[in-house]
Amino acid sequence: MTYKLYKTDANLIEANAVLKINKSNSMTSFLFAPDNTDYQTFKKEVLAGAELQDADGNTMTTEEANAFIGTLS
Repeated sequence: MTYKLYKTDANLIEANAVLKINKSNSMTSFLFAPDNTDYQTFKKEVLAGAELQDADGNTMTTEEANAFIGTLS
């Protein structure tokens, strides 16, 4: 499972959404929203070792990904 961060608006400084790339190559996107179950699953899966890419497509290290998740609500 791979997740990629993205910005829904070019004027944003930080990513505010995620694109989930499934094993079947289908994709799901969602905003950072604490009440969204996909968002909650994303945080758990990244902390469990799922790949996370930054908005430029660079794969984050486990430490970078975990640190990023730690900044989210």
